[in-house]
Amino acid sequence: MIPFARIVVLCLAVLVAGRAVAQDFPLTIAHKFGTTTIEAQPERVASLDYNGADNLLALGVQPVTVKYWFGDYPRAVWPWADALLEGSPEILRGELNFEQIAATDPDVIIALYSGITDRDYEKLSAIAPVVAVPEGVGDYELAWDQQALIAGRAIGMEAEAEEQVQAIKDELAAIAGRHPDWAGQTITLGTVWEDAPYVYTVSDPRVQLLNQLGFANHPEVEALSSPGEFSVEISAERPEVFDADVLIWFADEGVEPIRSAIFRPTLTAVQEGREVFLGPLVTSALSHTSLLSLPYAFEVLEPSIELAIDGDPATEVPVSQ
Repeated sequence: MIPFARIVVLCLAVLVAGRAVAQDFPLTIAHKFGTTTIEAQPERVASLDYNGADNLLALGVQPVTVKYWFGDYPRAVWPWADALLEGSPEILRGELNFEQIAATDPDVIIALYSGITDRDYEKLSAIAPVVAVPEGVGDYELAWDQQALIAGRAIGMEAEAEEQVQAIKDELAAIAGRHPDWAGQTITLGTVWEDAPYVYTVSDPRVQLLNQLGFANHPEVEALSSPGEFSVEISAERPEVFDADVLIWFADEGVEPIRSAIFRPTLTAVQEGREVFLGPLVTSALSHTSLLSLPYAFEVLEPSIELAIDGDPATEVPVSQ
């Protein structure tokens, strides 16, 4: 069930935070391509980020562009964000269409989780000021809280973003506090895509979120992790990479490709029932790592992990939506 109560709480937080002292402009933001100066608080905000519409909506801003990622939702946002989206913004699909972006007449372009190149940045800067990832951070490595905080600063709502980020951090701490036994247990986040098994590396923001719940990374995953790579294909001859204390699967393409993987029955985590299968909604919520999606992901993750590591192999862990 979509936690509409959570969305209401976030909306109320925005209204309360809206009474904060106004942020000063002009402001300058440093990033991997140099620096960007934003002269006045933007009114029309274009998002090129695969998850960027969520954070803008959480802060009460209607994006003029939304980047399509995956899913069959007509306005390219998922259920936790759809209730807050007004009208139909321009939906960006595939390669960037610079004319389409320019036609929305943005005051600023947010590109913190977009993979834009130097050449893209040059073209976009001719349209409006562009905010990209900080220097030294991979295109898809920026932590969830930094995504929200930088976007919030760029649109003049840094205080509001800080408030909502802190609320999520408080919830992460509360979950960890309720489960002190999770501290130090190893975790692997994996999937099977086109019949090939993958694990997500320690650079992946979703793995980092699991770390914030107290879990440690599987040493085999740490050894395979390289800067800038968020996933690694694993040979079927190396099943030990998946054999953590908790094994979480992204099963957005269904559980059968995972359950039929030839190496899976050999895993102790499988034999002892320490698996969690995340369906399309929860996989997407965790993948968006946004102010709106994370509360939904937590509501499903916490009880699922509880069941998986209760010490009883017979305990059934339901596959989430």
